[in-house]
Amino acid sequence: MLADPAASARPSGDAAETAALAKGGRTSFFGYVLRLAARLPFLFIAGRLYGAEALGHFAYATMVVELAAMLATLGLKRGLAEDMARRPDDEAGALFDALLLALLASLAGSALLLAMPELMFPAAPLQPVDRWFALIIPFIALADVALAGLAYHHDVGAQVRARAIIEPWMLSIAALALAFTALKGNGMLIAYLLSMVAACVAALMPAFRRFGWPQGWRPQPARLWAIARANVPLAGADVAEWGARRLDIFILGRFAPAEVVGIYYVAQQIASLPQRLKSSFDPILGPVLARNLAAGLLAKAAAHVRQISFWVASVQLAVVLALGIPGAALMGLFGPAFAAGVVVLAVLLTVELFAAQAAVAEGALIYVARGPNLVWSLIGLAVQLGLSLWLVPLDGPFGGGVGAALALALAALLQSVAKSRLLAARLGHDVAGWRFSLVLAGVPALGTGLLVLRTPEPIQLSIGLIAILGTFGFIIWRFGFKGADRLLFSRGLKKIEAEAAAIPLAPTLPDQAS
Repeated sequence: MLADPAASARPSGDAAETAALAKGGRTSFFGYVLRLAARLPFLFIAGRLYGAEALGHFAYATMVVELAAMLATLGLKRGLAEDMARRPDDEAGALFDALLLALLASLAGSALLLAMPELMFPAAPLQPVDRWFALIIPFIALADVALAGLAYHHDVGAQVRARAIIEPWMLSIAALALAFTALKGNGMLIAYLLSMVAACVAALMPAFRRFGWPQGWRPQPARLWAIARANVPLAGADVAEWGARRLDIFILGRFAPAEVVGIYYVAQQIASLPQRLKSSFDPILGPVLARNLAAGLLAKAAAHVRQISFWVASVQLAVVLALGIPGAALMGLFGPAFAAGVVVLAVLLTVELFAAQAAVAEGALIYVARGPNLVWSLIGLAVQLGLSLWLVPLDGPFGGGVGAALALALAALLQSVAKSRLLAARLGHDVAGWRFSLVLAGVPALGTGLLVLRTPEPIQLSIGLIAILGTFGFIIWRFGFKGADRLLFSRGLKKIEAEAAAIPLAPTLPDQAS
């Protein structure tokens, strides 16, 4: 259902909060560009210097430890904002409770994988580094929780530094250096370990500076258990959403050679870049929604969801067209073997368009409908699992990596429709961010892309890519962005942004989570 452009263009809610969302989105978008600048060199290094098979083993192992780290956060990446809102006089205590819970859970996950390293490396002989690879889990989990605490106070810059600068650049530089040493066999894994430790330090230091040591804090098992139990539905939704993005790799790793997994992983990493645009708004969207829902301002919360949905859809569609049209040339950058993944790339880019609305809607559903949100997440995961098990083992054009991507696309479409309707029903207001102006800008950009395909590959990936983005950007800015929409790219908002930073924190949230 398309939102009314006129209604969307009118001021909807407090300008300070809209400015805060725009500021957070701009800061994280800058981080997204930096992360893109580092991620592509890593994929190039991995593809050219290590090969598709080694990259496939790396992809599977990192998938397992990141799943364990996701479980270890116990939903606190998003649930910490609610706990801090309930404890405005003890924010440091809330942060330390969350860090302790994440540490205990991550140590349990590390112990399990240390005892069963074959879960991380199912099809390769174990090396010494492989066996101890699981020790990275606590660093990932603690960094995620610390950044969530900083985001509650609109400190998105810390996330940019840790996740968009330090982590990806350390990964790329270390992988390049180790490729020319005797450690090349484990070079990517060692680089990953170094990058995650560095990112953890970069997240914890500013968190400790901002919050300090909580006065009179000590571990209270009863309180820790209550926090963990309250976040079970949220943790389940996090794992289901994350699992939907990794289930394809898991099933491919069981049914396909490591080389196929490596090719799919490169396509997945490129295709997931638009998805990170949505996550750019997560650190600021959660606290803003929490405050409005706590005050019972449902129309205002729905307006913020519509606004973010439109911003995300606009930038995502532009990036999807720019990356998807010259997809064959783009995949070929990483080696001749990777060019075979162009169809997978096209399908996975389509997934991002389907998934964007559901992902933004979930930012509010975790506060007003945790139970139903979790149910729909699990339904989507089950649909993807069933379709993947059917399609991946098939021979022919719909099997292997293409089958895994198709299963993900259909499951994402289902969740997008279901979660958007669920949120609209709970808030009593439309939350759709799609507008006709997206089609108006997308068609000419597609036409430009078809002309770009007639040029040599170097032109496609330079001038051609800029031409596609420029065509889309000019039309969407001229005819699609009205009023508050333009705050995303405005710099003259210092006064409003200062007011946004001073918005009082709501002490409680409505009891609508069931």
